[in-house]
Amino acid sequence: MTELKIELEHILSNRLLFPVFQPIVSINQEKIIGYEALIRGPEHSPLHSPIHLFDTAEHLNVQAELECLSRAITIKRFAEFAIAGKLFINVSPSVLLEPEFKDGEMLKFITAVGLDPDAIIIELTEHKPTDDYQALREALIHYRAMGFEIALDDLGAGYSGLRLWSELRPEYVKIDKHFVQGLHEDKVKFNFVRSIQNMAEAMNCRVIAEGIETI
Repeated sequence: MTELKIELEHILSNRLLFPVFQPIVSINQEKIIGYEALIRGPEHSPLHSPIHLFDTAEHLNVQAELECLSRAITIKRFAEFAIAGKLFINVSPSVLLEPEFKDGEMLKFITAVGLDPDAIIIELTEHKPTDDYQALREALIHYRAMGFEIALDDLGAGYSGLRLWSELRPEYVKIDKHFVQGLHEDKVKFNFVRSIQNMAEAMNCRVIAEGIETI
């Protein structure tokens, strides 16, 4: 872990993070409507993989710092590319609730690079159990007032995805790829996804399916 600590400190101090943008396609409109931002470490680093990168940051208690730098680099690159559409940025609930995140710094940065907050989707990623729903609801009221929309990531794979969905009422919900891949050959998956669609319509929420790689 000592070597990984040194490597992570090197990455953070030198801002050696690289975003990639995965398109989100509307089947009905037959066009790209946005992109999910995914962060990577240096190519030949042991922390190139986002899993290793964020697991190490969590272990060393610098997850908030890593997320903050990731957002700044991603938003700046997205603005430089002048890409049309929404930008989905991953944020963990624990970081979302931190005062440093809530004080409007992200809004100031987005405005400074020439983007509008309504182009940014805060995508909640859940890797640990979340039970402070009231605090999250209040935080999302704060961010929505700034112009941001909310997405819930990996529905079906987290600890309390359905509870989070009902409590937070996001504008977008993303179905975990486990339930999408092989959907046409599995009645259980098919009915699960159909149920999600029905619930989403009732809550005026848009559904995004992850992991579509074949016709």
